Amino acid sequence: MGPLKFNDPDALVAFAQKLVRTPSLSTQEGEVAALLAEEMHHVGFHEVFVDRMGNVIGRIGRNGGKKLFYDGHMDTVGVGDPAAWKRDPYGGEIQNGVLYGRGAADMKGALAAMVYAGRILVDSGIELGGDLYVVGVTQEEPCEGLAVRHIIEKEGLRPDWVVIGEPTDLQISRGHRGRIEFQVTVQGRSCHASTPERGVNAIYEAARIIVGLELLASRFSQDSFLGRGSIAVTEISTKSSSRNALPDSCTLYIDRRLTAGETEAKALAEIRRVLAREGGNATLEVSEYRDVSYTGYPVEARQSFPSWITAEDEPLLVTMASVIEDLLGFVPRIGKWAFSTDGVYTAGVAGIPTIGFGPGEERYAHTTEEQVRIKDLEAAARVYAELAVRMLGKQ
Repeated sequence: MGPLKFNDPDALVAFAQKLVRTPSLSTQEGEVAALLAEEMHHVGFHEVFVDRMGNVIGRIGRNGGKKLFYDGHMDTVGVGDPAAWKRDPYGGEIQNGVLYGRGAADMKGALAAMVYAGRILVDSGIELGGDLYVVGVTQEEPCEGLAVRHIIEKEGLRPDWVVIGEPTDLQISRGHRGRIEFQVTVQGRSCHASTPERGVNAIYEAARIIVGLELLASRFSQDSFLGRGSIAVTEISTKSSSRNALPDSCTLYIDRRLTAGETEAKALAEIRRVLAREGGNATLEVSEYRDVSYTGYPVEARQSFPSWITAEDEPLLVTMASVIEDLLGFVPRIGKWAFSTDGVYTAGVAGIPTIGFGPGEERYAHTTEEQVRIKDLEAAARVYAELAVRMLGKQ
């Protein structure tokens, strides 16, 4: 059989535009979920359904045999200050072959390409020997791995391979560092601000802890592939009876990135040593994520996610590299993401072979210049379609 047919690439672009133009903050993905399911039906997916959590799952294949998951999240972060954008963040503007807007790179462009990989397979008359699943998940931005864990553990749909469509600039990612969100609560003793010597200022106590945490960074482990672990205080809040009273409580949120070989137990022990050294009255715990999906389904998870690395000789990765070279004409760079993805669960917990491939550049994610090249959307769709044929075979 010759090259796979892509009869209507303009429809892919129009669909990507439609997704970008539809706001979908975490837990508010309902409208995008409806668009995704509708488009899957339109292009000819054999089965489309929405699970209890609101994840959209489309299948093309024989409903039996090996399963290949294309994983993409429907939610985006917010736009921040609209005045900081040169273009309407929800305008889906196309200029000089580039689609701009919130979610263009992270990762509605990839979702559109995944759906239209299905269109390519249908138009080409391909009957797969297994099943390709395109999965649009909810709430990935605040809690990566949460939704795909639900699909595998609660819905009972476990893939043999996973491709994550987060932006890689059409290269391949094979892992990233882990992530833990810690919460430190420092207790002080309130008094009138005119006589601070009578109390204990929780902010001052927290400031000493913050300096101690900053000094930790140079002692973290280094991995030849994933790099060094890191730590950052990302949010501070206080409680006091008024602005002329000393705060009796100060809460810090800490983002700790784990390189290979680092564990939650190690990270906890490091921070506990800082708390003990700086004295004061402070508690430490791993943050809990709790929310309700747009379907009304309650979810919760500890904010602790392991690092993961897929071996370079993994057949999924080797096959993807071959597809990229054959279709796009270059040998792909094999690298890693700086940020965290659903791979923390699929690879890090479930042990499923996982790689990343998507249109768009990582540097544009979460920025006011978020964008993706139109030609890369089409290239990604072709690669996704061909990979499905090579991994699942034909009947």
